[in-house]
Amino acid sequence: MAILLLSTQACHLCELAEQVLQQAFSQPEIQQLMLFQPLDVYVQDIIDHPKWLELFGEKIPVLFDEKTESTLCWPFDASATVEWLQKLHLQAGSSLS
Repeated sequence: MAILLLSTQACHLCELAEQVLQQAFSQPEIQQLMLFQPLDVYVQDIIDHPKWLELFGEKIPVLFDEKTESTLCWPFDASATVEWLQKLHLQAGSSLS
């Protein structure tokens, strides 16, 4: 599963979002999820994508799953991120057990 972190240059909140992602990825729930399905996060600058700029320009940082078009908009913490990632995992038809 590939998740995008939509951000832009010199965005303090985007830097905080990266720290939140690191916290979320250290949680046992996400470690377990990654045993069943690889999980990658790619940082994407919305300036390079006019559609994303229009949709998310004032909402960044945003976690975005292109496959489902699901978003998690700032502010989010590690707990909300874990919950969102688990939901995506379940939507993909996988189970954690």
